[in-house]
Amino acid sequence: MGDFMVFDYMQKFQYEQVIHFYDRSTGLKGITVIHNTTLGPALGGTRIWNYATEQEALIDCLRLAQGMTYKSAAAGLNLGGGKTVLIGDATKVKSEAYFRALGRYVQSLNGRYITAEDVNTSTKDMSYVAMETDHVVGLEGKSGNPSPVTAKGVFYGIKAGLFKKFGSADVAGRSFAVQGAGQTGYYLINYLVEEGAKEIFFTELNPRHIERMNREHPQVKFVKPEEIFSQDVDVVSPCALGGALNDQTIPQIKAGIVAGSSNNVLLDEEAHGKMLQDQGIIYCPDFVINAGGIINVYHELHGYNKDRAMADAAKIYDRVLEIFAIAEKEGITTQAAAKVFAMQRIENIKNLHDNYIPR
Repeated sequence: MGDFMVFDYMQKFQYEQVIHFYDRSTGLKGITVIHNTTLGPALGGTRIWNYATEQEALIDCLRLAQGMTYKSAAAGLNLGGGKTVLIGDATKVKSEAYFRALGRYVQSLNGRYITAEDVNTSTKDMSYVAMETDHVVGLEGKSGNPSPVTAKGVFYGIKAGLFKKFGSADVAGRSFAVQGAGQTGYYLINYLVEEGAKEIFFTELNPRHIERMNREHPQVKFVKPEEIFSQDVDVVSPCALGGALNDQTIPQIKAGIVAGSSNNVLLDEEAHGKMLQDQGIIYCPDFVINAGGIINVYHELHGYNKDRAMADAAKIYDRVLEIFAIAEKEGITTQAAAKVFAMQRIENIKNLHDNYIPR
């Protein structure tokens, strides 16, 4: 593990559990992190990534699990935060047995953790997980692919940013640069086109996704990945992997608003949140505006209805404006304000439960 002290990190950021697991028959190897279960069972997706080191995988999982705690709390859900990362090449490791082995490890946690799809996993993969555990959501025939609802939440987060910046939430006549157009970014671009966005740029690594965008929306312009943040637009929307906003990319940004679906998009939350603020850029906190996906699967736990899920995702607009108000009142970054907003709810519910009432 090098110099990374796991227990020191767990103590500092109040993690509950870190589990490493390995299945000898399928080669499955992964990590599940449970950050906080004050509000309810930890929920977070399973991603597959070909991490360079085990430490890189662990740190990613730790950060993602903590983000899920804040995301669920800020979204008003009775869920805690958790995450699973699987180490390997997604094009090679997947099989029915592989995901059924994962399901058995999820089941061993006895409902403390609920999983779902994430990067490089799908609803089909989760159907195999569901053969071994009930603690999985995002299944076909139920809530299904969460990306359209996630994108809808980001869309309302963008509208809140537009209102804060320009005094109007109208998308029509505004310009956008979207990083990533595979899932959430793809649906976000669809919503922006439908609402009459003046100009949209996008970047993407997968040739199939580039071809799809060119075919469906030829007016949306492709730019090279290294050029996406420097576009002269109103809004930059990072919808790829985390850490995209850093010392190199933030100085390139000409947009007045940053709002996207990426988790942990700030490489260093404090330093880069402050850097955006100092540049006069309105940052819509990632774990608040990308909560549509977890809202979607939460509804699956209580009887899924897509219209209700979409209506709850629309509430992100008012939530972001409330966070902007906290940031202004407290003189802090919007990222810090979002954590204040989330932790206030966790503390309030924690205090509410300090007396036992049978149900």
